[in-house]
Amino acid sequence: MGLSFISSILFATVVAGTPLIIVALGELVTEKAGVLNLGAEGIMSVGAVAAFAVAHHTGSPYLGILAGMGAGMLMALLFGLSALTLMANQVASGLALSIFGVGLSAFIGKPYESVALASVDPIRIPLLHKIPLFGPSLFEQQGLVYFSWVLIAAVAWFLYRSKAGLILRAVGESPVSAHAIGYGVVSIRYQAVLFGGAMAGIGGAFLSVFYTPMWVEGMVAGRGWIALSLVVFATWRPGRVMIGAYLFGGCMITQMFVQGSGARISIPAQFLSSLPYMATVVVLVLISRNRSTIRLNSPASLGQPFLPDA
Repeated sequence: MGLSFISSILFATVVAGTPLIIVALGELVTEKAGVLNLGAEGIMSVGAVAAFAVAHHTGSPYLGILAGMGAGMLMALLFGLSALTLMANQVASGLALSIFGVGLSAFIGKPYESVALASVDPIRIPLLHKIPLFGPSLFEQQGLVYFSWVLIAAVAWFLYRSKAGLILRAVGESPVSAHAIGYGVVSIRYQAVLFGGAMAGIGGAFLSVFYTPMWVEGMVAGRGWIALSLVVFATWRPGRVMIGAYLFGGCMITQMFVQGSGARISIPAQFLSSLPYMATVVVLVLISRNRSTIRLNSPASLGQPFLPDA
């Protein structure tokens, strides 16, 4: 029973951390290009409701994922038009997008609030899923869990082993220099923003189609903001995103297990529910004390607009 309980916590932690990994990696690529998009919460919300609606009407969860990705890209395009083309403040544009997305998803999702989707069977990796304790946690998961692991490796390879990744990082460090040698800074930033929107849309789709196969207003519940903080927690390094995501996912799951276990504790349920967000604040405070690390890995032009010469 003890091993079974631990295995259940590990399984739930991996699942809870998956959307955080996907969304944070999308935001990491966006920020490496020098663009700060704070609209992840709104993009995830719209992606979640779009994915749920398509999955409900078509019966295909994978078409739902594509719909969530497309909706996320459309939302990111709105941000790009505002911040990259019209040169609006990136922080204000991102916050506006977040508020708009949460409200829009609530409006679109009204007809689906009493609807539930069929659960999607996990994908079992032969032999590996039978490993005691870790087998079910790691090798009997939804497809998007495995996708998140592949995504970490792909983003790391792209950023640090490919020419395109080098160009993107150069744009994030010095857009003026990148433009001077002939690279389309605005175009590259648009591509990074669209990628970030696609990943946020997939993260939202995971929540509404796989994690809890139903639509509930506010179901993103701050995960977009946690994903944003994960980028800083990881100091813009893809591999560290997974550690942070599972740390925060573990905080979420632990408070749920404690509340659902029926244990007699004197800690208010509201305090337990706030643990993941408290952990986010504490970690960011601790990281911000090491300013040299932040300066070393943070893109130099992050959040700064760029107007190419006519």
